[in-house]
Amino acid sequence: MRADLVLEGGGVKGIGLAGAVAAITDAGYRPQRISGTSAGALVGAIAAAGARGAQLGEITRRLDFRAVADRHGLGRLPLVGPGLALLSGTGLYRGEYLLDWITTELEALGVRTWRDLRLDDPALPPEQRYRLVVTCSDLTLGQLVRFPWDYRNVYGLDPDSQPVAEAVRASMAIPFLFEPTTLTHADPDVTSTLVDGGLLSNFPIDSLDRTDGGSPGWPTFGVTITTAPKPGIGDRVALFHSRMFDWPQPTALRLLEQLLTTMILGRDQAYLNRPWVEARTIHIEAAEVGLLDFGITEPRREALYQRGYDAATAFLESFDWDAYRERFRSEVPARP
Repeated sequence: MRADLVLEGGGVKGIGLAGAVAAITDAGYRPQRISGTSAGALVGAIAAAGARGAQLGEITRRLDFRAVADRHGLGRLPLVGPGLALLSGTGLYRGEYLLDWITTELEALGVRTWRDLRLDDPALPPEQRYRLVVTCSDLTLGQLVRFPWDYRNVYGLDPDSQPVAEAVRASMAIPFLFEPTTLTHADPDVTSTLVDGGLLSNFPIDSLDRTDGGSPGWPTFGVTITTAPKPGIGDRVALFHSRMFDWPQPTALRLLEQLLTTMILGRDQAYLNRPWVEARTIHIEAAEVGLLDFGITEPRREALYQRGYDAATAFLESFDWDAYRERFRSEVPARP
């Protein structure tokens, strides 16, 4: 059984995403394409590289979240360090460990550049024939970009020569928290600053949908992180606010946190409210784990992974692809 997957961003909560994808593959689904933002991009990259079932759990367990919190020099100063790091614009965390980790894990699976994730599907536009797509925000150009799709038309670069890990790291660069990444265009004098794709689309559920009016030949499953089975925007914002920062927050930082989380979640909530999106979306409850809960204990980590696995298993047991297509896509011909 074939399926496309769309994975929401969520920081440390991404452990649950790995559990859900493991369950989907254990249920017999073979991911065709995976679209992800931030933590969803990281889990999606591992799955797109070929990791399945229990192997996804084994790989994600090797991610040392305490090492992810690799603070800059300013950020290490007692009390005033975090504020100074934010004001400097470099971000509190360097993100070097994340880049090294995903590079190593992908290479172990035989993936280094986007050429290694090519997909032979003549029905797709040439620039979209890849097993993975990563959402980022380009602050220099002021637009959402999707890698590897936009390497050539936006930056003049050959996608097949670009490292997959660098796109994943860029998608995880939460502004003010992780250091932004820089991408040099084909013109070496032009560079772009890239940050977390969640600023513009944290749950890109429509990114893999057909645009030619035809009916899909297989489902696209979305995976989100929630506080309740069908939460509203207030619940989702409250979830991401929980323990986002690991130091006492003055008013200005609380306002910044609220601004970031509303930007990340508000747009995508409009999609989740649509019946045809809700009907294909798996919800993972993760209220007790913070976005940047780098000190998460092993038992809580395992519990979140299992919760993702169980949520996907329960969803798939009741999901009826033919009924879904009949209800929401019956007006167009099926894809061969």
